[in-house]
Amino acid sequence: MSLFSDVVLSAAVCAALFCQPCLLAQTSAGSKLSAHWEELTGPDFVQAIVQAKNTCVLPFGILEKHGPHMPIGTDLLDVRYAVLHAVEKQYAVVFPEYYFGQIAEARHEPGTMAYPRELQLALLQATTDEMGRNGCRKILIVNGHGGNNSLLPYFAQTQLDKPHDYMVYIFDERTPPSGGPKKKTTVDAHAGESETSKMMIARPDLLHMDRAQSESGADQHRENLPDGVYTGIWWYARFPDHYAGDGSAATRELGEFQMNWWIDSVANAIKSIQADDVSPRLQKEFFEKSEHPLDTPQ
Repeated sequence: MSLFSDVVLSAAVCAALFCQPCLLAQTSAGSKLSAHWEELTGPDFVQAIVQAKNTCVLPFGILEKHGPHMPIGTDLLDVRYAVLHAVEKQYAVVFPEYYFGQIAEARHEPGTMAYPRELQLALLQATTDEMGRNGCRKILIVNGHGGNNSLLPYFAQTQLDKPHDYMVYIFDERTPPSGGPKKKTTVDAHAGESETSKMMIARPDLLHMDRAQSESGADQHRENLPDGVYTGIWWYARFPDHYAGDGSAATRELGEFQMNWWIDSVANAIKSIQADDVSPRLQKEFFEKSEHPLDTPQ
């Protein structure tokens, strides 16, 4: 290719980057944009952010043992499956694999990646800051791991510490509250009937159902304290093998019901967030008032 051709090509790319109407026209005439952040080219990323209405999704998994029969990355695989199918219904840009959360209770199990608490929060803040810098004005964190249930609301609350030009939203539901095929088990917390059923949909090739009963997922009741008293060792005290339930009870029918519910719920969340102009407005108002608290009417 000649120098003249290189210059013309560079000029065309620059024009595309700074001409939004041209981007939209090219999108409608060209191929479908990927929802995967890592698969987009630079010019395509600009188009994707516009098409997504500045909404990006961060599927949040973990690396931990899931009983004797499920892959270590179950939470990551499941949540990304749900999110990537959700954005087929309601387009948004999906951040790459993220598994830097809270899993200290499984440090005794092989394959667990348990990062220090300071790093968890610092890395998540840096990640959302960088997403915001790249045009993600609305960031939806979809949680795929029960150990993040306290971490993520706390992270969202601390966004009020200082002004941001983006909003953080958390979606922390993975299992429908009712409906679907009747479950066979009563203990179904980790690598049990529901989680194994969903993996039958997301990655059935990674399941080893013949091993599902090789360890016990029963509650060991090794810690007996009054209601309302919490210790960090509670999970290990009850489920030392990092298995809570019976994965052998799983069925594809239950997995389809629960996964379809999850996909639809995330798609609905994305749609609602894209239409939400109240939360960003109130956050901006809050930051402005926080600069001058004595001026807030009492």
